[in-house]
This record gives sequence, C-alpha cells and structure tokens, in this order.
Amino acid sequence: MDDVPSSPATPAPAPAPLPVLQADCANCFALCCVALPFAKSNDFAVNKPAGTPCGNLRQDFSCGIHTRLRDKGFQGCTVFDCFGAGQQVSQVTFGGRDWRTHPGTARQMFEVFPVLRQLHELLFYVSEALTLPAAAPVHADLRRALAETEEWTRADAEALADLDVGTLRQRINTLLLKTSELVRAKVPGRKKNHRGADLMGARLSGADLRGANLRGAYLIAADLTRADLRTADLIGADLRDTDLRGADLREAVFLTQPQLNAAQGDPTTRIPPSLTRPTHWT
Repeated sequence: MDDVPSSPATPAPAPAPLPVLQADCANCFALCCVALPFAKSNDFAVNKPAGTPCGNLRQDFSCGIHTRLRDKGFQGCTVFDCFGAGQQVSQVTFGGRDWRTHPGTARQMFEVFPVLRQLHELLFYVSEALTLPAAAPVHADLRRALAETEEWTRADAEALADLDVGTLRQRINTLLLKTSELVRAKVPGRKKNHRGADLMGARLSGADLRGANLRGAYLIAADLTRADLRTADLIGADLRDTDLRGADLREAVFLTQPQLNAAQGDPTTRIPPSLTRPTHWT
C-alpha cells in the first residue's frame, strides 16, 4: 500500500495585534471628559466629580473649547493621554454602545476606563522595553507580561472591574526596573540616583544626566535646558512646566507623551522618534 502523505501541521494562529496605544478621540465616547474627576487648580478651571460630564462637552462627544483649552484654564486636558484606552473601552469592551444612548452602561463604563488606561500604559512600557537590546536578558519575561496584559485588554467589563491591576503593575514593574538597570549599566561612570527626589525648581541647566535614575522624581518647573537625558529612566517623573529647551531626550527610557505635553520645550529639544513634539512648544 502506498504511503499516505501526512497532512500538513495546522499553523498556529497569529497572536492578536496589540491595541493601539495612542488616543483616538474620534472613536471614543469622551470618557476622560466624564469618567474622571477634575480639581480646580492651575490645571483645571473648575471642580468636576467623577462620572459627571464636563460643561464643555458637546452632544457629539467633542469638546466645545478644544482649540482654546489652555486659554480657558484647562491645561490639564491638553496634558492627559489615555494611551488608547478610551477607544478600546468604547469600541471593544462596550461594542460601540455609548453611555448617552445606552445609559445603563455608564456606571460600568466609567469604572472600567481607568483600569484599561493602566493596562494600556503597561503595554506601552513593556513594548518599549522589548525594543531595547540591552534588556535582552529579560525579554522572555517581558513577552509573557505583554501577552498577559494584552489578553486583559480584551476581557469583558465584569472581569476588568474585578481585576487587581495594582498587583499586575507590581509584577511588571519588577521587569521594568531590571530593564532600566540593564540599559543604564551601559553608560560609563557613576550614574546619578534621583529616584523619587524632590527636584522642584532645581537648576540643572546643562547637566549630564545620562543613565540617571529619575523614576518618580518631582521635576516640576525645574530648569533642564540643554541637559543630556539620554538613557535616563524617566518613568513616573513629574515634568509639569519643566524647561526642556535644548535638552536631549532621544534615548530617554520610558518617557511618555503626557510627560512631554506637561513640559516646556522648543525646536532645539530632541525627543525620541516615537513621540510627538507638543504643539504648545515655542
């Protein structure tokens, strides 16, 4: 009897693509304008409780003062970025059902949005870590963390509401810390450690901060003009009104768009190619 050729192996299904990690307001039901609270401050002109629509929100979910937010005292809106969680909640988790047409979804939608934002932020950090050759020793663990987090972004609203996202963050932060250590170890010489430091208003113009640990540092209104921040770890650093004119952030580790949006810069500020130069920079 002739040998029967074996059937070709069924190819493994391709992994699901990562959610888009940039905000797409046109496909979001203005969740940041409703779900989140505002506190009257330099960032917001009014107080607004969570779950209450902003007074500037239109019926079509657009902002009535979008082009004048800074002039009207809503600088905080121009800084905020959901890392794409808004459209994920609106179009995937809730299948395109908005909270106005389907008011029964509102409470749960507003509850899930902050959870998805944290998941998308984690995806952003892990994705960046996987692009760093120096972090190769932890790439396998990072890929597993990426897959787990991505799977959570596709969970239903009930599961997301019950997710202990804090524990997940802690586990992934261990990998991000190791990533940071591996990257910064490539910088010769002694690196500055300013983790969690109060550097508000600090005069650091022209400082060599290559490989520095600035995780969670308070750099509000600090002078970092012409500072060299290549390979500095900036995860969680508060850059509100930080002067970055002429600074070099091209290889800064874990720098995000919201951080840039909160800072001040100019055409000579060098930023990573994956990020966008804020429109308010002179």
